[in-house]
Amino acid sequence: MPQGTKKLGVLAIAGVDPYQESAGEEYMNTKQRGHFTLILEAWRNQLREEVDRTLTHMQDEAANFPDPVDRAAQEEFSLELRARDRERKLIKKIEKTLQLIKEDDFGFCFSCGVEIGIRRLEARPTADQCIDCKTLAEIKEKQMAG
Repeated sequence: MPQGTKKLGVLAIAGVDPYQESAGEEYMNTKQRGHFTLILEAWRNQLREEVDRTLTHMQDEAANFPDPVDRAAQEEFSLELRARDRERKLIKKIEKTLQLIKEDDFGFCFSCGVEIGIRRLEARPTADQCIDCKTLAEIKEKQMAG
């Protein structure tokens, strides 16, 4: 990685550099699947650590017997629970993606079957649609909501 360049997102969590493809390299070969397995497992572990930290924090707070009518404490508790619920769902999605890698069914769009692409998957390792299909799905979603 060039000096001064920052690793972002899940690449930083996993402590890996962006994948460098070799000329003529087959898409989603063993090496690429290993790269994404490493990223996903590191991400899942980091989320699990956050869940554990929050659980410990919430148990410590409960032991302090805060005023049950303290709205600020209740709001903080509620926000933490929502964040943990999102993380729990993300952990399940990561585990589903790891299973797809094991089944050699990772990296291809579920809608149209084309390659999702290394860079898109590094930015969003749980992506299951190519950028075109995802964009189209979001447009349809907005039209249905509006």
